[in-house]
Amino acid sequence: MGVSFFKNIVFIPILGLFSCGSSAVEKNQGLAHNIIAQDTLHISENKKATKEESAKIKTTLQDTILIGRSIPAKSSKHILTGANQWQSYMDLLSNKKVGVVANQTSMVNDTLENKHNLRVVDFHLVDFINEFDKNVTKVFAPEHGFRGKADAGEVVKDGVDLKTGIPIISLYGKNKKPTAAQLSNVDIMVFDIQDVGARFYTYISSLHYVMEACAENNIPVIVLDRPNPNGHYTDGPILEPEHTSFVGMHPVAVVHGMTIGEYAQMINGQGWLANQIQCDLRVIKMKNYTHQTTYSLPVKPSPNLPNDVAITLYPSLCFFEGTPISAGRGTSKQFQIFGAPTLSKRNYSYGFTPQANEGAKYPKFKGEYCNGLDLSNTKKLNKINLHWLIQAYTTSGKKEEFFNTFFTKLAGTTKLQKQITQGHSEKQIRASWQQGLNAYNLMRKEYLLYE
Repeated sequence: MGVSFFKNIVFIPILGLFSCGSSAVEKNQGLAHNIIAQDTLHISENKKATKEESAKIKTTLQDTILIGRSIPAKSSKHILTGANQWQSYMDLLSNKKVGVVANQTSMVNDTLENKHNLRVVDFHLVDFINEFDKNVTKVFAPEHGFRGKADAGEVVKDGVDLKTGIPIISLYGKNKKPTAAQLSNVDIMVFDIQDVGARFYTYISSLHYVMEACAENNIPVIVLDRPNPNGHYTDGPILEPEHTSFVGMHPVAVVHGMTIGEYAQMINGQGWLANQIQCDLRVIKMKNYTHQTTYSLPVKPSPNLPNDVAITLYPSLCFFEGTPISAGRGTSKQFQIFGAPTLSKRNYSYGFTPQANEGAKYPKFKGEYCNGLDLSNTKKLNKINLHWLIQAYTTSGKKEEFFNTFFTKLAGTTKLQKQITQGHSEKQIRASWQQGLNAYNLMRKEYLLYE
């Protein structure tokens, strides 16, 4: 029976291909040897490879030439993320104390195709850098923590990574911005986090504070770019400065249409850091990516965005977080359904009962039966859908209690709530966004790295 491995791999270069091998290549050759010798590659059932399987892997690696580049699938070119282009940034980390802003999405991986049709398990960026230079001194973790299991809004405590012994510093709760003391043992910072392209998804706020702290302490920042699964459009109201918060720090559209690397350039270029200080920024661009490229995330970016449908619906359904409507937290269809006990079964035929689960210890309406809609068959969206929000408000029993103060933070303006309560149609509301979107798209264009 054939061995079925995880779909992603680390880069395994063959030193013999170079007349003069670089230090990075030599160390990555050692990494390849470690992978073979340790015999800890896992098949898809998470079991250790047998000796026979390890021997087959060894033969495969010897027969494979993979020099820090993607092996494209037969049907289309494979996206090469910034993290996968280790030859573009690893030498920049040599002889330096490296800080890494990372979570469970920070993987060095690629698809391996050869005559044996095998897959080699991928590496976390922190482990990968350590295998090269063993110089990661600190890991900084955003909302949801280093391993990405904490609830939205949950305080994540500092600690130590059990695998490496490296100190982990939380960038959530009261400590959103690294302090000078926390940066004292860092010469250069690497930021590698998967974003989903919504203003209220807080990883771009963490990016802002990391850039600001590093600029104030003369520490260069390298952003390893990743695809934006909602990067094919921009939409929504522009945030007004008086409504700035951690779920909206910049005057951008709700769906900003930028990769994390492009967004970092915009933060710098627009002077949004404190006192308009400039961060010493370098973005490692992707290859084979455009804003129209369909990209399915190999690792869920947070506990409540488990799949592509949830990610495409997130910009539309997250507004329910500022209302008495559940967006599916505490179920297996987070951000793919919505509902509440107060909604009429006549209009909302789908039912669910939220319970505590990973990423939702105390979900809204825990243990209560909710009437709602199942949107899990939704195709990829190219605009925010306001119909669901307007309909839920219109059919709710207590309209005066429908919106809470968090809704304004999510919207970045008081206008959206007023428009809905005044009975404006979705078409009218969308028309009111257009002038702001036009201005935003002009600003955005200056910082785009991809078509």
